[in-house]
Amino acid sequence: MASKRDYYEILGVDKSASESEIKSAYRKQAKKYHPDLNTGDDKSAKSFKEVNEAYQVLGDEKKKAQYDQFGHAAFDPASGGGGAGGFGGFEDIMGGMGGFGDIFDSFFGGGGRQRNYNGPVRGSDLRYNMEISFEESAFGVKKDVQIRRKENCSECKGSGAAKGTKKHTCLTCGGQGQVRQQRNSVIGSFVNVVPCSDCKGTGEIIDTPCKVCRGQGKVQKTRTISVNIPAGIDNGQAITLRGEGEPGEKGGGTGDLQIAIYVKPHKYFKRDGYHLYLDMPITFVDACLGKEIEIPTLYDKVKYRIPDGTQTGTTFRLRKKGMKHIRSEVYGDLYIKVAIETPKKLSDKQKTLLKEYQELEKTKGKNFFDTVKDSIKQ
Repeated sequence: MASKRDYYEILGVDKSASESEIKSAYRKQAKKYHPDLNTGDDKSAKSFKEVNEAYQVLGDEKKKAQYDQFGHAAFDPASGGGGAGGFGGFEDIMGGMGGFGDIFDSFFGGGGRQRNYNGPVRGSDLRYNMEISFEESAFGVKKDVQIRRKENCSECKGSGAAKGTKKHTCLTCGGQGQVRQQRNSVIGSFVNVVPCSDCKGTGEIIDTPCKVCRGQGKVQKTRTISVNIPAGIDNGQAITLRGEGEPGEKGGGTGDLQIAIYVKPHKYFKRDGYHLYLDMPITFVDACLGKEIEIPTLYDKVKYRIPDGTQTGTTFRLRKKGMKHIRSEVYGDLYIKVAIETPKKLSDKQKTLLKEYQELEKTKGKNFFDTVKDSIKQ
């Protein structure tokens, strides 16, 4: 029998996908393969069934946790764990890699060693994409973001049980959240560990679920969080806010919130590391005679004297006028690349003066083209 497809693959999401991303992917796939839109298509009908089955698991927080840990075996105990030929998983057979004693215990019906599937679980990390301006990346900025996340239910304090009631230890698994199944074969007995079907792997039973969170122990909340964006941050970098993710399980730590930064490009400045680059147009006359020009920077305007005879493409450097380093008071430099502008419209007087200049140039001797001609003749 062919093995079942991975649920994440069926919905087209990563294992780290959020609840909303899973739901969105489900709706997209369900619409694509819906029987009403694919009448008589057996392949689409099969895909639609797979999509629904995948969402029934990944759309449920507890089932998703079990699936992440045990795979398809979490919902098919009779399969013996889903390994080849009905064997348990490799880690189950090896007894946690405890040595040859554990191997023979598992193969021939010994006790083996139990693993703890019901220990602390760290909360999920969250990600938020933030777009800022070029100036905000240079000077830093404080912004408020709204984050939707799961939080412990205030009604039941995260227990999942209604007020005045308590959870009790599952009698089937003794609070372990797992049960051992033994299967016999011609070469001996095989032991496989699977989630307890009574408590769904939690080790506890809730007789009266909390009405607010419906026994989940968590509810969705929207929180406003202030984020300090440091000066000098670059496009693609991220800020991690510790403990602003989702709460953990069984005493596990809270996840983190990652703010991914996207910087809008500037109209004039280009960034490379902590250095900035600026193309600066100057007139033909200023390039010839030299002039003190005013150069804009992110911080102020700086006067700079360009020498006479400056050629187009010449680059000048202004020290410490680039971007600030995130973790220090060091600044990069600003590089100004000169581009000489050719005037498009000239008055008659300007044309006359340029022609006079052209005649004066002829008296200096051979020009570039004459030099080329002479080199060809040789």
